[in-house]
This record gives sequence, structure tokens and C-alpha cells, in this order.
Amino acid sequence: MNPVETRIADSFARQTIMATLRAELIEIAPGRVRIAAPLLPEFRQQQGAGHAGVTFALGDSAAGYAALTLIPEGREVMTVEMKINLLSPATGTRLVATGEVLRPGRRLLIVRAQVHAERPAGSVQVAELLGTMIPVDV
Repeated sequence: MNPVETRIADSFARQTIMATLRAELIEIAPGRVRIAAPLLPEFRQQQGAGHAGVTFALGDSAAGYAALTLIPEGREVMTVEMKINLLSPATGTRLVATGEVLRPGRRLLIVRAQVHAERPAGSVQVAELLGTMIPVDV
């Protein structure tokens, strides 16, 4: 792993919510991160689909880590704001969130994330997130 990948993996390992969701990093590239988590029965809402909170958490983290890949060592990022559009029920075996940096500014980074549900018949996008991250001192 290169130093950026190591920094992202170390930070990810400290996120207890990601551990609770049994999430894993599946891709780290400059300005792009993918996170996957099984769609567990414990995280479903009353109709049986994955809860929107799980979808949001995965998308927000993927977008934040995508931003972190472009931030200098010794700094972190925090979410300033994040909007989510839920497009389809989160049903299937696993959720995969892909976070990307749309604009890497010095003070603010504009990010997005797409969350897909893996189903036996294929992958379906369940959410689109758009937000802003801010670099912070560690």
C-alpha cells in the first residue's frame, strides 16, 4: 500500500460505525473511494429494505475518504453538508458506495457518492449523495 492508501485504511479502521456495519474498503484511488457492506437483517427498516441511515453512512464515508485522498498528510476532512436522494429500496445482498471528488478546492471540496445495491439480477443504484467536505487539522 502507498502512504495515502495506508492513511485511509488506518482512518477507516478507527470508524466504529463502519465496523458495526461490517463495511470494508474495496478501492482507494486519488479522488475516489469505494466501500461495501453486507445488507444485514439488523439494519433494515420496517418494510424489510436497508435503512436509509445505513445508505447515508456508507455514502458519506465513501465521499469523505475520496476527499481525504487529496488532502495533505496531517489533516482530515469533515462533512459540512450532505444531501441524499433515495432512488430505490436498498434490497439485495450488499451495498456498495462509490465516493468521488467533483471539485478539490483549498477550503472546501465538493463530493458525491453513489450507492448501489447488489441483487441477484444485477446492481441497482439506490442513492445519490452530493455534499461538501472541509479540511481540518488533526
